[in-house]
Amino acid sequence: MVAPVTSTPAELLAKYDVPSPRYTSYPTVPFWDDKPLTQERWLRHVKHCFQKTNQKEGISLYLHLPFCEQLCTYCGCNKRITKNHTVEEPYIEALLQEWDIYLASFGNIPRITELHLGGGTPTFFSATNLKKLLEKLLEKAELTPEASLSMEVHPNATNNEQLQVLYDLGFRRLSVGIQDFDPCVQFIINRIQTFEQTKAVFDAARAIGYTSINADIIYGLPQQTSECVSQTIALVKQLHPERIAFYSYAHTPWKSKGQRRYNENDLPSPAEKRGLYELGRNLLEEAGYVEIGLDHFALPEDELCLAVKRGTLHRNFMGYTPQRTELLIGLGASSISDTGTAFMQNIKEVEAYEAAVLAGQLPLFKGHELNSEDWVIRQHILNLMCRMETTWSFQNQSFFTDALVRLQPLAEDGLVEYSQKHVRVLPAGRPFLRNIAMCFDTKLWNAKPATPVFSKSV
Repeated sequence: MVAPVTSTPAELLAKYDVPSPRYTSYPTVPFWDDKPLTQERWLRHVKHCFQKTNQKEGISLYLHLPFCEQLCTYCGCNKRITKNHTVEEPYIEALLQEWDIYLASFGNIPRITELHLGGGTPTFFSATNLKKLLEKLLEKAELTPEASLSMEVHPNATNNEQLQVLYDLGFRRLSVGIQDFDPCVQFIINRIQTFEQTKAVFDAARAIGYTSINADIIYGLPQQTSECVSQTIALVKQLHPERIAFYSYAHTPWKSKGQRRYNENDLPSPAEKRGLYELGRNLLEEAGYVEIGLDHFALPEDELCLAVKRGTLHRNFMGYTPQRTELLIGLGASSISDTGTAFMQNIKEVEAYEAAVLAGQLPLFKGHELNSEDWVIRQHILNLMCRMETTWSFQNQSFFTDALVRLQPLAEDGLVEYSQKHVRVLPAGRPFLRNIAMCFDTKLWNAKPATPVFSKSV
């Protein structure tokens, strides 16, 4: 054990507000191997994982629907801005053909435990086209008894017909983008969305029968103040979502050009941003929400909270989930798949993605095969992100020794406690979870990137 020293909040911010990954994977995408991973070799990983896990736990499926009618300038996601809805059907055909390639490699009917539609704005697609896509996708698969089907929705682009179609197909969860209700913040991030519009979606979804709604809020946005956060959370409390994602704004203008509409002078200072998080967390906890992992809160009876108690909470490219599936298949431009032994990201550009699939090929862009060290480190980072602690039974690898050296300053600051075979995140360390996980990130420390790669951790 290391005796903690007294550090002020300002000193902790100065020390730990550094670029760091969000750790939805390890290794993180920028540090995947440059060597190509062929379609044949990738499908061997897929088939092996499918045969091992399909009957026991099923698979997860993520569909990336990248189209938006309007650019939200804060957004760092892969998207295509257009008002031309004729793009829907060709993209759907490409998704289904990509799925057919995977189905041929499986050899048996896939059992889907988790299905999520993300974007972009998935409700850019008409109710008719959503029904066509999902019916054809599911006709060659079966849903497990515990299957969770969810979709991201933008209140300005969502109607009751879409919600009903999704419900009829088995969807019971929605994730509603809010970010901030303050008009000045909405103007600068180019996302004008009233409380009334948002409430209409909540009310319609609950009337139809949806049982779980998540609300996305962001802190650290340009021109955002404590009053903005307080008022936004007060309004969100009226909506009473089962889950709330309280994300840190990721300022990455080197890759998200829309963020150049404003500059660092429009953003809260690190201390102010930290204050916004503390304010939001306190308000959410006062409202009965429980903090889960990184950025997430849920009501005590929600499945995420129950998963924490059961020890089954999992984290993947879709975020936190209450159950683990080793195989995640991502369909669509820029989607990422995970077999437990390898990762693969699809081509990012829509036209190039569609062309590859229509030519009968998986639209492979970049992959990584995990070596034995990658696999071990991945498990420990996953433990930290989901369970706030990790333990190992041996220490003959140098990365454990290096990790303990990096953890020492955090232990001195009262953020973690550790021994030679165990690390536990202390309550004061939860806001610095990304920094703690980073101590194990051998790829990042070896690379020492000279240019920005990740957003700041605090």
